[in-house]
Amino acid sequence: MKFPRTYTLKEIAQLTDTQYVGDKNFPVYGFNEIHVVEKGDVVFVDHPKYYNKALESAATTILINKKVDCPDGKSLLISDDPFRDFNKIATHFRPFESATQSVASSARIGKNTVIQPNAFIGNNVVIGDNCIIHANVSIYDNCIIGNNVIIHAGSVIGSDGFYYQKRSGGYDQLFSSGRVVIKDDVHIGALCSIDKGVTGDTTIGIGTKLDNQVQIAHDTVVGKNCLLASQVAIAGCVIIKDDVLLWGQVGIKSDITIHKGVEVYAQSGVGFDLEEGKKYFGSPCVEARQKMRELSMMRTLPDIIQKLKK
Repeated sequence: MKFPRTYTLKEIAQLTDTQYVGDKNFPVYGFNEIHVVEKGDVVFVDHPKYYNKALESAATTILINKKVDCPDGKSLLISDDPFRDFNKIATHFRPFESATQSVASSARIGKNTVIQPNAFIGNNVVIGDNCIIHANVSIYDNCIIGNNVIIHAGSVIGSDGFYYQKRSGGYDQLFSSGRVVIKDDVHIGALCSIDKGVTGDTTIGIGTKLDNQVQIAHDTVVGKNCLLASQVAIAGCVIIKDDVLLWGQVGIKSDITIHKGVEVYAQSGVGFDLEEGKKYFGSPCVEARQKMRELSMMRTLPDIIQKLKK
């Protein structure tokens, strides 16, 4: 997420009550989670396993819980709890804004778009032309909806990302300050859930169609002309390229890439990157032909066992 103006390192240090390392006038343009950081961003890191990843990332200000050498061209914010202080930034620049009406006055609705009764359209939402938003759809603040989009009843667009840190007394939430961006000609079935990005965008590409009860988590990017059947569940920070077909109840773990033209058969579990144009099946999934051979061989096992007993 980009700030409304350029801030200095000193200003961000004062906001977060942290010690800064670097030029007090070092420019800070925004803040982002590690998967989507860009030059000028603040990123947080609070575990030694990920120190180097954060320090070597595109981010140029690192909010960290250890005094380390500052890389050239970067700055540091030293904190005893980077998770907490990253939340300070999120809540300062994207605070919760309560609604006063079912369609916010700041929302922009395009020509010939129909908003059915009991739909909720949040603050600063943009909806394009020729859309149909059915009853009881909720579109949270700052979401962007393209042209010719249909969203069926009960779907929720822009809910918080499922991102928590274990504490001694329970779990603390990392506040979500990103958006959902839905491109043109997307159809979304009933009772779907699309979470906003933690700091960036969760994106659904042009022409993609979602069946009922599909879950898409924070910061996931779905490409063009994909088909997602009922009860598909996609974790956070997944990249799905164009023309992918996911059949019912496919589950996909976080931070992997499904390449162009992949087809995944129903009830498969995906835990690694999938190669372009191939078909997959099983949990954990493998190439479909291989899985079918395995299943065929399994059916012969009882006969083999009986022969061995004789």
